[in-house]
Amino acid sequence: MKKQLIGIFPNMEKELVQQELPHFIAICKEEKLDVCLPVDIAGKYDLPSYDTAKPETLKHLTTAVTLGGDGTILRAAPFLGPLDIPLLGINLGRLGFLTEVGLAKMSEAILKIKSKNYTLEKRSMLQVEVWLGHRKVIQAHHAINDIVFAGSNVSKLTHLTVRINGQHYANYPSDGLIIATATGSTAYSLSAGGPIIYPSLNVSVITPICAHALYARPMVIPMTDKIEIEPCPPYGEILLSADGLILCSIIPEHRVVITKSPCNMNFIRFNEGSYYETWQSRLLRKAE
Repeated sequence: MKKQLIGIFPNMEKELVQQELPHFIAICKEEKLDVCLPVDIAGKYDLPSYDTAKPETLKHLTTAVTLGGDGTILRAAPFLGPLDIPLLGINLGRLGFLTEVGLAKMSEAILKIKSKNYTLEKRSMLQVEVWLGHRKVIQAHHAINDIVFAGSNVSKLTHLTVRINGQHYANYPSDGLIIATATGSTAYSLSAGGPIIYPSLNVSVITPICAHALYARPMVIPMTDKIEIEPCPPYGEILLSADGLILCSIIPEHRVVITKSPCNMNFIRFNEGSYYETWQSRLLRKAE
């Protein structure tokens, strides 16, 4: 049996994470569980390290645990999904739509990881590439929530043309455009008027941001459909981001290709409760 090695992904910008990380490490040591930390802080705790800039250092992880909020999960997912490493999110942030447990159940969660007393929930991801003619200028990047096009000047519209499976779909004069997964349907897309999608569905949501066109409405399509997006006149600077990480500035000659990622994100789940009850309570908490 492969020995368990837990990779801890802490958001060290949060004071609560700084306080609780030593406690998490101590419990793991007590339970004879090996752990490793990001290379920049591992030395402080005299523990082995991993470096997300070197994916080979992550391959030996059997489990990943994030300490923070949803943003911490989003930053970890592009590295963990391609390696098929299951992830547990411990919420030390504010909302925690993607996290599974809070601080009060951290010790219990570690014991369940040790005994493998959990289920895995598979979430689909999107893949984005940027092409300049026949040359790929941005390599495949994976996103669990969304791909976003946004103007760098908030007072000017962005102008984007969208093709689906090679067929022209629409031109969007808007403040931007969101391509979201079912998981990401409760994030930025929801704020922009998009629908809530059951998270296990393999669909993409095309949601314009404050569109200056009556025909521009959110559209749900199969995730297997290929989406191609290009700037159209009048041109302005457009920033492309994946799960909040800015990838590049889009120029008129760029073609952005969005497809279903070959990778999935596996989330560790303990709760057998109703999805509808869980998400309703989290949506209400978000509104408070």
